[in-house]
Amino acid sequence: MSHLRTIKITLVGCVALFAGLVAFNNVVDYGSNFSFVEHVLTMDTTFEGNQLKYRAIHDPILHHAFYWVIILTEAFVGGLCALGAWKMWQKRHLDKKKFYSAKTLANVGLALGILLWFTGFMTIGAEWFLMWQSPIWNGQNSAFRFVVVLFLVMIFVNQTEQEFQ
Repeated sequence: MSHLRTIKITLVGCVALFAGLVAFNNVVDYGSNFSFVEHVLTMDTTFEGNQLKYRAIHDPILHHAFYWVIILTEAFVGGLCALGAWKMWQKRHLDKKKFYSAKTLANVGLALGILLWFTGFMTIGAEWFLMWQSPIWNGQNSAFRFVVVLFLVMIFVNQTEQEFQ
């Protein structure tokens, strides 16, 4: 077995652990990050006189709905990456084609994570709801770090393997 396959499997497993912990923490300590979602959606800490505050959502039911979509997506990212790492582990000794086919769930999990943190946080949260204007409720830097890590893991996992004689 290639040491690179072991590293690929481990990195996907690390993403699974990360996303799973984020989802778990959001359920167990629901209020902490719910406040984040609530403030971003109500746009109550954006610049005064902001002409885009018509986008704000003030319905608490929708705040909870948005938050549960985030939590469930994080849980799916964790689950898909965990299953992907397991499938990759099971096929770690097989040929390139079979090992490559085992990456599907990992790739779907990584892509879903990128969609969540890039589209959900950096695009919808930061740009539509102007999270970037908030001195307190601004998760752009964290979301950016997550997106970069997920992209790097995805690129590394999908690198073509060289076979040596």
